[in-house]
Amino acid sequence: MAQKKVNVAVAGLGFMGVTHLRAYQNLRNARIVAVCDPSRAPVNGVLGSVNGNLGDSSALTLGGGVKVYREFAELLADQDVELVDICTPTALHPGQITAAMRAHKHVLCEKPLAENAADVKKILAAANGNGNFLMPAMCMRFWPGWAEMKKIVAEKTHGAVLAANFRRVSAKPAWSQAGVHAGGALYDLHIHDTDFVNYLFGRPQKVFSTGVMDASGNIDHVHTQYIYAHGPAVHAEGSWLLTEGFNMAFTLNCEQATIDFDLARGAGALQIARRGKTQRMLKPAGTDGYSAEIRYFVNCVARGEKPSVVTAHDSVTALEILRAEEKSVRTGKVVKV
Repeated sequence: MAQKKVNVAVAGLGFMGVTHLRAYQNLRNARIVAVCDPSRAPVNGVLGSVNGNLGDSSALTLGGGVKVYREFAELLADQDVELVDICTPTALHPGQITAAMRAHKHVLCEKPLAENAADVKKILAAANGNGNFLMPAMCMRFWPGWAEMKKIVAEKTHGAVLAANFRRVSAKPAWSQAGVHAGGALYDLHIHDTDFVNYLFGRPQKVFSTGVMDASGNIDHVHTQYIYAHGPAVHAEGSWLLTEGFNMAFTLNCEQATIDFDLARGAGALQIARRGKTQRMLKPAGTDGYSAEIRYFVNCVARGEKPSVVTAHDSVTALEILRAEEKSVRTGKVVKV
């Protein structure tokens, strides 16, 4: 029996939109039927290259059969579209998600789903009972070398985690230079590690954060201590202050081993050192979290199985923790989550 193909449309054709399109092209059970962007469109079926913090995305050939829309409402009116992938600016997410759900489309949306938890809760209320799936694109839950940590921590493979440290640093993206992105690196970049901390260890009781703000008051550098009543000691750094480049890393110090990831090491990014044994490199499966999360969501839609690895409720929790971090930066105080 032929495998069901899910008809996909991508809204927002910047770096992330192109990255998502490339992932869909590699899936046997996905068919790209439309794209949407008010200012950027394929020329003769080809999307030009675009910059991103993981490098430049080369030109992408879509072919002539893909419909091109300028208006999001026109995209939603297309009956061929089953799944809408939203890669637009955050401020547009609440209205676009709600409209897409009301149009009976499945929705994958780039993080965050909204600028605050209250707006995400409104989205959830509007989507309640709809029957279609909504998933935030929290790619680190699927990233090779990171995704495996959930099982290791939950099953205490190397004993309990005593301390954990996360780092995600980047040059300030060009699209944010004009100060148009509310929240800065805290909400655009650091959100990945805040969500991953919650994924591994649960909701912290309190946070203590220090940071650096830009001229508009957005937080472009943050150090956060996530406080748990009975441990572990957890810390994360997020920054847009690098002169150039991008890196992400983590270190988990467990009772019987240290697990360390550093993107700068390339193929040897993930390493483990066990007590009494030589440190060795691990080779997780997969190439990147974007492809893995998209494959997962398309499979959920094709099979009619509600996503569980990450849910819209997880987006609420992440934003609530981030709001506490922001308050801590601005007040210099420990803040209850």
